[in-house]
Amino acid sequence: MFIRLLGLLLLCVGNLSAQTVPDTMPTVIRAGRVFDSEKGTMSGPQEILVVKGRIAEVAPKVTVPKGARVVDLSKYTVLPGLIDAHTHLLYLEDPKNGGALEGVKAVTMEGTPLRSLHGAARARTFLAAGITSVRDLGNSGRFGDVALRTAIRDGSVDGPRMIVSGPGLSPPGGQFPGVLPGYQAIVDEEYRIIRGPADAALAVQENVSQGAQVIKIYSNNTPNPGMLSPAELEAIVATAKLLGVRVAAHATNDAAVSRAVMAGVNSIEHGYEVSDSTLRLMAQKGVYLVPTDVDTLTAVAYARAAGMEGPLPQGLVAYMNSERERLMRAVKAGVPIAAGSDMYIALGTPQGAAAKRVLFAYIQAGLTPVQVLQAATVNDARLLGFENELGVIKPKAFADIIAVNGNPLDDFSAIERVVWVMKNGTVYRAP
Repeated sequence: MFIRLLGLLLLCVGNLSAQTVPDTMPTVIRAGRVFDSEKGTMSGPQEILVVKGRIAEVAPKVTVPKGARVVDLSKYTVLPGLIDAHTHLLYLEDPKNGGALEGVKAVTMEGTPLRSLHGAARARTFLAAGITSVRDLGNSGRFGDVALRTAIRDGSVDGPRMIVSGPGLSPPGGQFPGVLPGYQAIVDEEYRIIRGPADAALAVQENVSQGAQVIKIYSNNTPNPGMLSPAELEAIVATAKLLGVRVAAHATNDAAVSRAVMAGVNSIEHGYEVSDSTLRLMAQKGVYLVPTDVDTLTAVAYARAAGMEGPLPQGLVAYMNSERERLMRAVKAGVPIAAGSDMYIALGTPQGAAAKRVLFAYIQAGLTPVQVLQAATVNDARLLGFENELGVIKPKAFADIIAVNGNPLDDFSAIERVVWVMKNGTVYRAP
């Protein structure tokens, strides 16, 4: 009787386990097709040897080490793990309520500890979707993103590799319009408010000392009307360079984009309104555009979640058309494109799956499947500072590898049919 009860207990514990045990077993992956993200080509059958979380060899045939596991993915297309360069795992917004109210609720009623727990659940959906690395850019309280990253690193919870920013550096008010003067402490819980160049430099040091790997700034803090001054932007960039971290700039209009680019940031997030001359400047300086665009399916889901009935509002259609036109102008100007979703809207679907729909927005704008896959792999890796380690399948890279059913170069919808996920040599999803 005791043995039966013990067996039942162990079964229940196994079913309730929240994390996957890290796997150091050598693995040989037999792939039907392999996407070379650097060349933008699809090869025929290849074998990939993984040892201690890194790719050791890629060849038509590799020697199988003694005791190695062999994974047969000969029916599938194998790609580098996808990367999302603009996420908010600790924030999810009900579109019916509006951003300011939802943000204040997150700070005052959810709180950083609970937001981190919710973020852990969302993190698993990104991994299930084949997104093995994310750059998480604020809206996570006071370093809740650092806590979640630590929990994923030490194996307490499953999730993508996280490159985190801590609180975004913002002009007064953050992105919470309408908060009265006596309650600005609520804003301070979500944003690091900047008050002059010296304070801007100090804020960078504070974030890095707490574990930030990238600095998120608000060149303009829409929907509030504020902006960081050129001197504040320059102080941020100079200090970030001194400390060896990169700078991602929220910028939604041409003036905000131009100021940030001139100051020397590494990426422009959103860039909804941007002139051709500013795009040329971005190309000259090698500044990435992270277009957090919306595909038609997501737009419909958003409209329904917001309580809109009937056809999509004309304003929403015009907004999507403007996004697409801006993206193609950026590509024509030679601006490097990195994929990022900014998916923080509650649409009733797993957040990771919803985030991956940004790739379809790029397809609908006119990018080829190769361009889109490169934006979500090798381009993102370069932006994040992980060139040759992420976003590629080649020796010495991290063993972040996924398999999909179908060939996304022929039918891009195959990217949604993820059947197998490995991160750092550990398998998190299998057929």
